[in-house]
Amino acid sequence: MTQQKAVTEQLQAEEPRIGAFICECGVNIGGAVDCQAVADYIGTLPNVTTAVVNKYTCSDAGQAEIKNAIKELGLNRVLVASCTPKTHEPIFRACVEEAGLNPYLFEFVNIREHCSWIHMWEKEDATHKAKELVRMGVARAALLEPLQSSEVPVTNKALVIGAGVTGMQAALDIADMGFQVYLVEQGPSIGGKMAQLDKTFPTNDCSICILGPKMVEVARNKNIDIMSYSEVEEVDGYVGNFKVKVKHKPRYLNINECTGCGLCTEKCPVEVPYTEFNEGIGTRKAIYVPFPQAVPLRALVDKTVCIDCGACIKACERGAIDMDQQETFSELDVGVIVVAVGYDVYNPEPKHEYGFGLYDNVITTMEFERLINASGPTMGKVVRPSDVKPPKRIGFVQCVGSRDKNSNIYCSSFCCMASLKNAQLIKEKYPDTEVYIMYMDMRTPFRMYEEFYNRARDSGIKFVRGKPAEVSETEDKNIIARVEDTLTGDIMNLELDLMVLSVGAVPNKGTEKVRQILKVSRAADGFMMEAHPKLKPVDTTLDGIFIGGMTQGPKDIPYSISQGSACAARATRFLAQGKALTEGITVKVDEDICVSCGVCAPMCPFQALGMEGGKLNIITALCKGCGTCVVACPTGALQQSHFKNEQLLAQVRNVFAYGEV
Repeated sequence: MTQQKAVTEQLQAEEPRIGAFICECGVNIGGAVDCQAVADYIGTLPNVTTAVVNKYTCSDAGQAEIKNAIKELGLNRVLVASCTPKTHEPIFRACVEEAGLNPYLFEFVNIREHCSWIHMWEKEDATHKAKELVRMGVARAALLEPLQSSEVPVTNKALVIGAGVTGMQAALDIADMGFQVYLVEQGPSIGGKMAQLDKTFPTNDCSICILGPKMVEVARNKNIDIMSYSEVEEVDGYVGNFKVKVKHKPRYLNINECTGCGLCTEKCPVEVPYTEFNEGIGTRKAIYVPFPQAVPLRALVDKTVCIDCGACIKACERGAIDMDQQETFSELDVGVIVVAVGYDVYNPEPKHEYGFGLYDNVITTMEFERLINASGPTMGKVVRPSDVKPPKRIGFVQCVGSRDKNSNIYCSSFCCMASLKNAQLIKEKYPDTEVYIMYMDMRTPFRMYEEFYNRARDSGIKFVRGKPAEVSETEDKNIIARVEDTLTGDIMNLELDLMVLSVGAVPNKGTEKVRQILKVSRAADGFMMEAHPKLKPVDTTLDGIFIGGMTQGPKDIPYSISQGSACAARATRFLAQGKALTEGITVKVDEDICVSCGVCAPMCPFQALGMEGGKLNIITALCKGCGTCVVACPTGALQQSHFKNEQLLAQVRNVFAYGEV
């Protein structure tokens, strides 16, 4: 007989002694629910030893009252009726555990969302409903059983997926704490989108000048193993014990021999009219280095356009070119995973929004970033794509692909500041240029951002509160934007030499693949979902997996870096302790009833179930207690602890009261 079984049987032999604590939460609950009436009613129910009202049950005083009641009244189960269990149940479980009670002998009833909030103006009905919900909770609490969390060892290595500014920051912080980090980047260089920017707001620092040293710092850190041009293919396991399969795409050269000297690029006869780093502007060769500050500074071959002429092989003095190179794979054991796969910018071309894709002189913000960048394809000279002449009238259109029910309803948060920055740079470089910003609302909420906006206004940039209703092109390729200034009511036909669409952020095209591999939840906007938007913004519902930066939603550079550090801090809790606790609420199988049909195994979203030797095998550490398999089981052989049939049926039977409530 196991110790837990003995404790369970001992508890079952005792009469349930339930303490019910009804929280007013100030007037949050107490303003709509007569909590004293609820406590008075619950105190009359069988097995209830005490029922009291607290002003704030989650406060130190409230928790002290629970602990005292457990010790003085000999309570063996506790029920709290208050707000959401999502944030407060762990607090009360810890509270009862400190008083010597098993934490799973605790029952939570939500009378805030279910009563006071939705019946705010119906106090009598809200109180009546609260009595019923708490009565159901008491019935279930009487049947609760003690459970035990299990402890698993943690491999003291971390995986960071994505090497943009968020991923690099997370990797550096974890590595600086003494742990090995594998930094996997799907592109040929680390750096992400920030490497493509010209300047960064609100200080207008040279982007690559502040990012470059960080990229070098990552490369020099002995605890960081950079795996560029690589992708995560498979992830198995659970917190502390993840097994990761990484695919290394062929560069067709030996990166240990390549020095990035560029001789091969000079000799390559193939000119490709597209450069990924320059947003399609300019040309590159079939063998090329992504950009001058790339880390690692190594070339790669685009085999889709290579003609196998052998010119690069002859040019390479170190013999690094290997056209027969194949993709390879690595197997990694890590304890925690940080996901920072970044984002893509919204593509307005499919709908030809504001003439993009139809008119040559309508471009996106990222294309403008490359044009104005001193290391860009035009060496920093802003020119019109149609005739390569400097534009004298430039218009920025805000919220393209953001705050639009036809595309993305969310605000991308950085676009207003990005346009303010680019507009100011234009005025600094070309003071005579007319610059317009067409907007719905200018959003500049953080430190020094409002001052940045005021500086833009003072520099002569013209703001038009409205978005173009119609865009057309003249014979000389100028753009006519018909827009109403909603502040003055004036309708204008702005003739522009260049129009820049301030496109928003959308989930990276690789986000969904990584999300499905890791089985992380997805939010309605397509980005990965955090465990809690306020209290756990970088955690996921899966222990040991964290998300940061644009992976979790649109944000600017300072916010992204902060989240990178937050991910590192959360992840290293496991690495430093060397162990992790797993949830005690898991599924159990009755082998006498199970017919080994295997129906349950594919239903598990966490792959905790599998068939081995014709029998069902449950990996307890992977089980999250979701109950999906229990519902699928055709014989009733599976039971989810803490939510057993008799416990739930007890609640159902008490939905209706046979007497005065």
